[in-house]
Amino acid sequence: MPPKLTHSLLRMILDTLQNAHLYYRLGIKFIKAFEYLAQTDFTTVEKGKYEIDGTNIYAIVNEYDTVAAATEQMESHKKYIDVQYIVSGSELIGHDFLQQQVPSKAYDQSADFMLFAEDPVFFSRLEQGMFAIFFPSDLHMPNIMVSTPMQVKKVVIKISVE
Repeated sequence: MPPKLTHSLLRMILDTLQNAHLYYRLGIKFIKAFEYLAQTDFTTVEKGKYEIDGTNIYAIVNEYDTVAAATEQMESHKKYIDVQYIVSGSELIGHDFLQQQVPSKAYDQSADFMLFAEDPVFFSRLEQGMFAIFFPSDLHMPNIMVSTPMQVKKVVIKISVE
């Protein structure tokens, strides 16, 4: 039997929704999140917050224009894991691992985030049909333009770590 996965040992994941089944062993919350993404026609879903399993799993649907990396900071969460899924458009997401960095904005417990002024170590490009999973040990800077601003529709599913 494989060892039980703990979120503190995991690092960011980038893939396509077609391969979501490969991550089902992360647990039932991930299965529910990926099933929601696969079964929902987001072209008809308005911006907003949608419960999937109460406060354990919920989705935030958003539309925005991507921005320059120079105007943004990396973020991290403690209570929730992000599954960020691109419905339309494309963007860059900056990354780093949370190690000894000091937050530029202290942790806000009610909003579950803190900010970090360091530049990302690397960027990944996410396009329609792709997702990224960010665990509490991952710093990430989403919504970054590839070359020029572009409208993006994205679903961020929040999965509680508890």
